Amino acid sequence: MEKINYNKNVGARFIEPGKKFIKKEAQKNNLKEKLNNLRKILSEMRSVLIAYSGGVDSTFLLKVAREELGERVAAVTVKSEIHHLSEITDAKKMAQKFKVKHLFMDIDILSNKEFVNNPPERCYICKKEIFSRISEMAKELNFNFVADGSNYDDLSDYRPGMKAVRELKIRSPLQEALLTKDDIRLLSKEMDLSTWDKPSNSCLATRIPYRDEITLEKLKRIEQAEGFFHDLGIEQVRVRHYNKLAKIEVREEDMLLLIREDLRKKIIAKLKKLGFIYITLDLQGYRSGSMNEELKEKAEG
Repeated sequence: MEKINYNKNVGARFIEPGKKFIKKEAQKNNLKEKLNNLRKILSEMRSVLIAYSGGVDSTFLLKVAREELGERVAAVTVKSEIHHLSEITDAKKMAQKFKVKHLFMDIDILSNKEFVNNPPERCYICKKEIFSRISEMAKELNFNFVADGSNYDDLSDYRPGMKAVRELKIRSPLQEALLTKDDIRLLSKEMDLSTWDKPSNSCLATRIPYRDEITLEKLKRIEQAEGFFHDLGIEQVRVRHYNKLAKIEVREEDMLLLIREDLRKKIIAKLKKLGFIYITLDLQGYRSGSMNEELKEKAEG
């Protein structure tokens, strides 16, 4: 039988072994400390232009920045061929809800030949161009800083775009406050933000293997394929584009759904209509940065 003690210092019961209550309280206090640090960081910045995608991280950052800085914060969303149109719509709705000044910037990234050639440094090339433009905008509007929504977990993956962020002196307040993705989701839920459980997303170019040319045709094909899965109720999905082969990544719990005969036939028909000839399901399931696995393997080998 488990022994139940009463700890007068915390004023509640907890069960041994494990001391789950104490652990939970420690996590809660740690989260509160991180949030306070974030508020302090933003307050000291005094004014900021936030690169806003409408995702979990940047929405949380924009919300807290609005609370701390009021009208001294604005959001800017990039409109480009590499972004889902639905993400831009979501960003617009949230910025309106927060009553934050929301700007848009059109960038024709496909006119950049270095980017189109799709080297492993693709993200650096893209971020360099985007944040250079946003930095110019911030100066024109007299903002002290430009900030992005990078979180602490982003430091553990291959993200060449972070190099551009550092070079251009872009601030990453969530990272500075040591906030992880899980932290941000928990705090977003507490703040009643609808984005707290929003699936992770990234630019459409990340679905194309390095060194395969990035074209508008491929990007549109990927966007339409993933939109089809979203309409089926599968929120977390990646359609990796290998020439005429589509490699589908979904969460493990969605795999059995996809191989149901009626749905499987619909998927095959839709993806073939979009131009794919071969259609596969990745048995490893969805994982962020799966296109970087080859790079990691080569580096370790």
